Amino acid sequence: MKCLVTGAAGFIGSNLVDELVSQGHKVIAVDNFIAGSKKNLQKSIKKINFKKIDITDLNKLKNSDLNKDIDWVFHLAGLADIVPSIQNPIDYIDTNVTGTLNVLELFRKKKIKKFIYAASASCYGVPKKFPTTENDQIDPQHPYALSKYLGEELVMHWGKVYGMPNISLRFFNVYGPRSRTTGAYGAALGVFLAQKLNKKPLTIVGSGNQTRDFIFIKDLVDAIIKAAKSKVTNSIFNLASGKEQKVNDLAKLISEKRVKIPRRPGEPFRSIASISKIKKALKWKPKINLKQGISILMKDTSNWKNAPLWTPNKIKKATKDWFKHLKFK
Repeated sequence: MKCLVTGAAGFIGSNLVDELVSQGHKVIAVDNFIAGSKKNLQKSIKKINFKKIDITDLNKLKNSDLNKDIDWVFHLAGLADIVPSIQNPIDYIDTNVTGTLNVLELFRKKKIKKFIYAASASCYGVPKKFPTTENDQIDPQHPYALSKYLGEELVMHWGKVYGMPNISLRFFNVYGPRSRTTGAYGAALGVFLAQKLNKKPLTIVGSGNQTRDFIFIKDLVDAIIKAAKSKVTNSIFNLASGKEQKVNDLAKLISEKRVKIPRRPGEPFRSIASISKIKKALKWKPKINLKQGISILMKDTSNWKNAPLWTPNKIKKATKDWFKHLKFK
């Protein structure tokens, strides 16, 4: 297939590009390098057609010939992280909503075989039911979550009205090689590994008994490609391991040194996805458990050597707007 991957130089995008290339597909890769890095594509860069384009620039998209004879579209481009979305909500709406609209419009009149959207489990906010299904309440707690959900609404609406073969995959806690560690204070795993390398205690939010549903990048990429190959359209799927893991248990796999920092508003105490829908529809299931995934990451520290070291004081300063604007539930 001829594939377009937006956000191709990011953590998930670059891993997807590598797998598509390894399976013999032709790939056009798009990124603006705001969050992604060209070094993430070094394995496949000579085998793909790379274009530096910002998806918010509709004119440049239309003049790029990106939509010529494309079979599969994987729309992964977007801004992530909670705190920057609170501080700069317009940027998030521009990229995650308007940018998604632009990509949809680029392919609305084309006969593509599949359009895959990278949605976020943050749309559930603080869930009340566990495991959380695709039909449970939507309750975004911050602008990042809202922007990703609005992007999903556009994708599903364009599928309904214009007959586009669209699928939205709600990613839970994805981890693995190339997970982004630069920039804003973000995912726990990247923070933990940098702290481990620097022989500093791991910063545990609250009690550490809160749970997350971690999925290894290889399993996630496998599901994304299965979704593209399937005959399923106009559907939303949770994409996770379906396993509930305590943050304390994650920390034990990395280091015994720990320090507590305050619990944060707008974050769920529990997170576990129901994945029965995607398992049945796509004949997919995750294969790599958390212990195996962490072991793979710990064998290669090159991804974390240049990661910023977050201390409790730095985290407190970086997240002050989080506490200022969000409320506990």
